[in-house]
Amino acid sequence: MDIFAFFGTLLWPIKWVIEAILVAFHWLLTNVGLAPTAGVTWVLSITGLVLVVRAALIPIFVRQIKNQRRMLEVAPQLKKIQDKYKGKKDQFSREAMSRETMELYKKTGTNPLSSCLPLLLQMPIFFGLFSVLNDAQHNKSGVGLLNAELSSQFANAEIFGAPLRLAISTADGNVAVIVIASIMVVLMTGSQFITQLQIMSKNQSAEMKASPMYRQQRILLYLLPLVFAFSGFTFPLGVMTYWLVSNFWTMGQQFLVIRNMPTPGSEAALAREARLAKRRQRKGIVEETEEGGTTMVIEPVKPQRQQPVSKNRAKKTGKKK
Repeated sequence: MDIFAFFGTLLWPIKWVIEAILVAFHWLLTNVGLAPTAGVTWVLSITGLVLVVRAALIPIFVRQIKNQRRMLEVAPQLKKIQDKYKGKKDQFSREAMSRETMELYKKTGTNPLSSCLPLLLQMPIFFGLFSVLNDAQHNKSGVGLLNAELSSQFANAEIFGAPLRLAISTADGNVAVIVIASIMVVLMTGSQFITQLQIMSKNQSAEMKASPMYRQQRILLYLLPLVFAFSGFTFPLGVMTYWLVSNFWTMGQQFLVIRNMPTPGSEAALAREARLAKRRQRKGIVEETEEGGTTMVIEPVKPQRQQPVSKNRAKKTGKKK
């Protein structure tokens, strides 16, 4: 069986859903007054696709955060297993260490691969959108609601003179495509770098910063720009639009998570505790001390506003005195 035909069959339902979402947003934007052939209409439709996909992945993202918390909790036990078999390179010791590690994961309900799950689930969306754009570029109708007319509009839609179907590799001297794609690469790289940097600098405990995984993350922090440079050279502007908006979503989502659900023992967790302590002091909440006693934080009493007194009433009051 042809490998391309196999992947085409595998992506068929994903492409159908992508086309349905794109056409739905395109229909909505057209009905509010945007031109059906305008590039901004299709760019906003792709943005709508990002919002739908990323909103659908929120439950998986929450599970990822919870699993990361559990991984931190079992880190000391994992280190004990590694220390137990440290220096032992025979097959029996390797199998025993692997078995004990898997039993620990099963017992605690952790999965070291869950952190990659949201990205892995998005990869078929990337390839599906790439396939939809590639078909449109060759004047092919979609597999679902993206008919021949809409497919032609999508393929020929332009932003600042750059067709969404083109990439730097297929620009054929189109300066607008090269410039816009280059700007997108810079923005994609910057947003990804900031997202990863705020995780490593603010949301890592001291134990994690001393682990080999942290060193691997630092390497990825500087390797990812090369990945985006390659993707910026080969991916059409429509696919890069999806990727860029998705990166902005990730950056904002990660900021909220680090602020409100930081890793215990991290710099972000200490900052959150300081914010909560100030908030409790302002509200006058009873706090428990480490010795088991309680400390009442008393909110300052606001002085009552003195009511204005009329001249006649003031004279009467003065006579009484």
